[in-house]
Amino acid sequence: MAGRRVGCRPIVEDKWSLVIVEFLGHGPRRFTELRRGIDGVSQRMLTVTLRNLERDGILSRTVHNVMPPNISYALTPMGESLLDSFRPMMRWAAENVEQVEKARDEYDAR
Repeated sequence: MAGRRVGCRPIVEDKWSLVIVEFLGHGPRRFTELRRGIDGVSQRMLTVTLRNLERDGILSRTVHNVMPPNISYALTPMGESLLDSFRPMMRWAAENVEQVEKARDEYDAR
């Protein structure tokens, strides 16, 4: 049928989602910890990605009533299962990074 959408919006839409999930796999973090710990992510992109992951049920956002207000993010059980599912890919990437870099260098030299 023309105009009918099939499937759903991807859960992991961008490169930052998996990076954030992996970072939160080490425990809850505050926004500033995430921003400082993830190289290259802008404040806006981090905010948008956290909001999307919270909306999708991958992470939870907790506001601590202290002065100044403290907000922390943590993986939900669904987020933990997502992390478990892509850990083998992360392990593969770590084990093969040198070969990939060599292949890129060879390709770029052509």
